[in-house]
Amino acid sequence: MGKLLLVLAFVLTTSLMADEIHWAKNYQEGMAQAQKEHKPVLFIISSHSCKYCLLLDKTTLKDEKVVQKINKNFIAVRSWTDKRDYIPAVLAQNTPGLPGIWFLLPNGDPMFQPLLGYAKKDVFLQALEIVQKEFNTNQKRVKK
Repeated sequence: MGKLLLVLAFVLTTSLMADEIHWAKNYQEGMAQAQKEHKPVLFIISSHSCKYCLLLDKTTLKDEKVVQKINKNFIAVRSWTDKRDYIPAVLAQNTPGLPGIWFLLPNGDPMFQPLLGYAKKDVFLQALEIVQKEFNTNQKRVKK
């Protein structure tokens, strides 16, 4: 009986963790991981007092398809302005609203202008597809 409960607890914990985005600890670690794994970076600038940031968290970033696509194809990094997390100056200066959703090359260069504000899951999935295709097509631009 004890082994069954242990296995059940493990399966439940594993399935719950599968629905979460694997966020890098901070910007620097995320960029190092992106260079090592040669993946694009999803970098989101947020604030805990921003209703659209929180809405993005509660809906789009909890969607199973979004979570799976991010965890498989991107290195995810989140910086909170109200926690004074590190945000590169060029990105902070070019993010006029929150949330600011950036897609970066592993060297930190932006691939596109940021998506600003709340994005529904279908729009977000479409953006992830476009970024992944661009990244794969233009590997030569990526500095190792």
